[in-house]
Amino acid sequence: MDRQPTPAPLLIACALGIERLALRRGGRGDGTVTVLRTGMGPEAAEAAVTRALADPALRDAAVLATGFCAGLAPGMHPGDLVVAEETRDPRGTTRCVGTELLVKELVRALPGRTVHTGPLTGSDHVVRGHERSDLLATGAIAVDMESAATLHSAGRTGVRPVAAVRVVVDAPEHELVRIGTLRGGISAFRVLRSVLPAFVEWHRSLLLPRR
Repeated sequence: MDRQPTPAPLLIACALGIERLALRRGGRGDGTVTVLRTGMGPEAAEAAVTRALADPALRDAAVLATGFCAGLAPGMHPGDLVVAEETRDPRGTTRCVGTELLVKELVRALPGRTVHTGPLTGSDHVVRGHERSDLLATGAIAVDMESAATLHSAGRTGVRPVAAVRVVVDAPEHELVRIGTLRGGISAFRVLRSVLPAFVEWHRSLLLPRR
């Protein structure tokens, strides 16, 4: 009897312990999912993802960056979802795979939640005030510190599907320094806790034979 090939795994990278906790509470996936906590900042993300993908078990893994982000566009709210069409940082741009499918699966998993699509830009610090409008002027719709570095590292170590999905935890009208931050954080945590099934479906679709 011919043995079926082992499906390529999915590596989900997030920076914070609370993000990893939310994802783990969302379920265990289908057995091919590894959730990696990278630590904060682009350098930590790059080092952790490069190290993880050096493991033979994850060599061919698809990589998805997730966690919280800052929304840049007016009208964004804590708990909104951002599906990156591409990630950007000073080293360049990484195109994401399966954006439309991710949007479809997230809408199914989280009915009623707003899903934004567009460029996700990287920063090496928390963005506030006028920096938001400066980044918005570049066409980016959200910013975080790890996604661009994660996807850049993933692409540098081999050809693989990559994506980034972030949950807005603060936005122009809801900055972290304001009263109400706790409520926004709880909302974002609950959303992140519900996204894993959508990630698994995205990954599963990548494994299906093309017709």
